[in-house]
Amino acid sequence: MTEQPMIRIGRGTPTAEEVAALVAVLSARPAAAPAPAAPVSAWWRSGLPAVTAAGPGAWRSSGLPR
Repeated sequence: MTEQPMIRIGRGTPTAEEVAALVAVLSARPAAAPAPAAPVSAWWRSGLPAVTAAGPGAWRSSGLPR
C-alpha cells in the first residue's frame, strides 16, 4: 500500500527550508468551521404540514384545522 503525498510541488525545486515553511503555514491554519444553520422563522414553520400520531382517530384529526 503506497501513501499519496499530502502536498505536491508543481514547479521548481524548493529547498528543505522552503518546504518546511510551507508545511508550518498550512498546519497553523485553523480547521474550517461548519456554516451556521439559517434561523427558521415562525411564518415559514407555520406552512409545514402538521405531524399527527398514528392510532385510533388519527385520520380524523389529520383533516381538522390546527
